Amino acid sequence: MPARTKKATPAQRGRTKKAAAKSTSRRSKPAENLLLVATRKGAWIFRGDSGRKGWRADGPHFLGQIVNHLVLDPRDGRTMIAATSTGHLGPTMHRSSDFGRSWQEAKQPPAFAKVPEGQTGRSVKHTFWLAPGHASEPAVWYAGTSPQGLFRSEDGGNHWQPFGAINDDPQYRKWMGQEQDGTPDGPKLHSITIDPRDAKHMYLGMSGGGAHESRDGGRSWTPLAKGLEVVEGFNAADMTFHDPHCIRICPSNPDRLYQQNHCGIYRIDRPSDEWVRIGKNMPARVGDIGFNMVVHPRDDKVVWVFPMDGQTVWPRTSPEGKPCVYQTTNGGKTWKRRDSGLPENQAWWTVKRQAMTADGHDPIGLYFGTTSGDIWMSRDEGAKWTNIARHLPEIYAVEAAVRA
Repeated sequence: MPARTKKATPAQRGRTKKAAAKSTSRRSKPAENLLLVATRKGAWIFRGDSGRKGWRADGPHFLGQIVNHLVLDPRDGRTMIAATSTGHLGPTMHRSSDFGRSWQEAKQPPAFAKVPEGQTGRSVKHTFWLAPGHASEPAVWYAGTSPQGLFRSEDGGNHWQPFGAINDDPQYRKWMGQEQDGTPDGPKLHSITIDPRDAKHMYLGMSGGGAHESRDGGRSWTPLAKGLEVVEGFNAADMTFHDPHCIRICPSNPDRLYQQNHCGIYRIDRPSDEWVRIGKNMPARVGDIGFNMVVHPRDDKVVWVFPMDGQTVWPRTSPEGKPCVYQTTNGGKTWKRRDSGLPENQAWWTVKRQAMTADGHDPIGLYFGTTSGDIWMSRDEGAKWTNIARHLPEIYAVEAAVRA
């Protein structure tokens, strides 16, 4: 005789309904917008509502440590990696798999290979740039360091190894120049970019040392400098004098890349190997010198830059103390000033190469952090700017992400 099933009591049915309601609520909870902010004295995670109107600060994390870059892995939407350093303990990496509630230090941070006794080797001063690998390689990360070095992790950022021949190749070492080359905070390898169609097709930039391309997964590299200018009086044929500040690939058209260089704004359309200077179309009194660059995720003709005063002494401030974003909607043929809501004068800050970013919403949200510790955002692709945070330490990097 089958066992008799007990009927649920009204109280039990009520609890079941409440549990089901809570479960449905958790499933239907809107995505949370995140801003990952790396500064000279720690890191902050700003959590925004679905409308990007209210933001809550979570931090500081790593208070007192230099945080050069903080990135959320877009492949799993959960793992964060922070490149940190202190003056007395040196550089390292930290990982979080719970959106920053807890952190674990990497077991093997980036470090150059040891050299035989009696020879002079190099040491990593700090990790400057972090880049998740291709979607087909979910545990792979890349890192660029100061002085210039390329490193790869195959276990989600826990162990890092020197990667490819670039670190110790005699020709590349010559192009990298001296470890103290006058660049603030030291020379850097940056803009590590993977073609979304091909994990073996990569780009990177070296300040100084130029822009380079690999088609074999980073094992060998070829200079990509045709059309780029250098400071007057130096030889453009010598890669030592090339100084790309930021290189961006267009997600909607990976055959198009843009570059903000020490000597202007450029675009390249592959398979051409020649960069075209599109910054000449910027207003002459503003110029086309800066550090950062943001490309539209769905339109390869739309780009935003933040100009910097590029006079002879390089004051590294907004031109005339009037900060502004410039936007092109036609691949650099024309540029439009976008400064509504920004300070009209006496704002002598600038924006570093990793400190300007965009989200993927429609319309696009733009964000930048300043050297004076403020964060600005636009919900309408630059038409209007709003301040969402003040008085942070000097901001090194800002990344936008979504927590589902």
